[in-house]
Amino acid sequence: MLKSVEAIAAKDHAEAIAIFRAQVIAPLCVGKLARGERAELLSALSEQMFMPPGADTRRCYAAPTIERWLYRYRRGGVQALRPVSRERGAALVLTDDLRILLVQIREQHPSASAELIVSTLEHDGRLITGTVSPNTVRRLFRLHGLDKKSVRAAERGSIRRRWQTASVNELWHADVCHGPALTIDGRSVPLRIHVLLDDHSRRILAIQACITERESEMLMLLVKALRLHPAPTTLYLDNGATYSGDALKTVCARLGVALVHAKPYDPQARGKMERFWRSLREGCLNHLGPMTSLHDVQVRLLAYVDQRYHVAPHASLMGQSPLAVYEHARSSDASELTEAHLADALTLHGTRRVRRDGTLEVGGITWETTVGFFAGRNMAVGRSLLDPTSAPWIEHEKQRYTLHRVDPVANSKRTRDPIATRRPKRGLDVPFDPPSALLAAMLGRKAGEP
Repeated sequence: MLKSVEAIAAKDHAEAIAIFRAQVIAPLCVGKLARGERAELLSALSEQMFMPPGADTRRCYAAPTIERWLYRYRRGGVQALRPVSRERGAALVLTDDLRILLVQIREQHPSASAELIVSTLEHDGRLITGTVSPNTVRRLFRLHGLDKKSVRAAERGSIRRRWQTASVNELWHADVCHGPALTIDGRSVPLRIHVLLDDHSRRILAIQACITERESEMLMLLVKALRLHPAPTTLYLDNGATYSGDALKTVCARLGVALVHAKPYDPQARGKMERFWRSLREGCLNHLGPMTSLHDVQVRLLAYVDQRYHVAPHASLMGQSPLAVYEHARSSDASELTEAHLADALTLHGTRRVRRDGTLEVGGITWETTVGFFAGRNMAVGRSLLDPTSAPWIEHEKQRYTLHRVDPVANSKRTRDPIATRRPKRGLDVPFDPPSALLAAMLGRKAGEP
């Protein structure tokens, strides 16, 4: 007795094709069919969809093709239905000398197309016009591993292999996905999904729905993740403007996080993020329906990530879930960053010129100062990215002067304060009386003597 049905599986792909073809023509082999009945049955079979062995999609076959299979089966049985193989790239018109010539040309000029090589040899008189097609030359190149795909792989040095870090929080991926547009207050606005993903466990560390993809959103996403998890060793990003700003470089340097950007035009290098985006679209974004607020999108994203993605088995994790892998591998002695450390890392400093009216630009917003002697000067400005709603400030002689948003209406009702334009006094008044000093010198006594 056979222990399993796997013992009688097709021995090779050709036999699997032959068995498949025999199944297609099986209705034609039942009993004796009249000529008209066979034609009707062939027409019906030609409209059916079949899944050939090794194929990804279903397809149908023409009636003459099915009839040809029937005649071959009657003559030689299942073996006659095996596909006829031919030696690829071995056209009779290619002599040994011509094959050597074509291979040498491709080795020395890997960027030259098959069409260009054939046309050049025809113009040179080394090849009779019309005797060799570019497809024949391409098959020859594939046979010798000189097709463009193989050449590009050789230029990169090696084939791309699957990889992952040895532990959690060693490398984080960050990326942005474009979702379906939202309708807010009667107008269409874009939807951008920002995500941080752990490389080892594929766990989503932070996810946020926004309408823009600026550096500030990336920083807020990073802060959200750092408040819950230890800082990563490396942050792996693409080359977009969102991830190439000076603020992100400064923050990562202060936190001791290495900032690495993927090579341009190489989506395979971001394979883990691309795989998550596919899962997110299939499980959530494609079924959102009409949304009117970012809050509605955000709660649905969190529900999908927590209730579906984090607990579902992952093929790249040997069937384990991202949450289980992360919690199992997470070190118990890993210290999370304090608010003070985050605040220090996300405090940026720069220089801005204060206009004559006391206003200046910080973070794309116009601010103003009430200290008049700052006007027309380049001043040191600081701002905290930890709290985007906090106001920036001017630093001068170890003091902070908080800036305020410009309010033109309130300024129109405000009277000029002469004291505000003066430099603030520090300490006690110092005696200084030039006329008295001149008078004392004329009388031959020190200033202040009677």
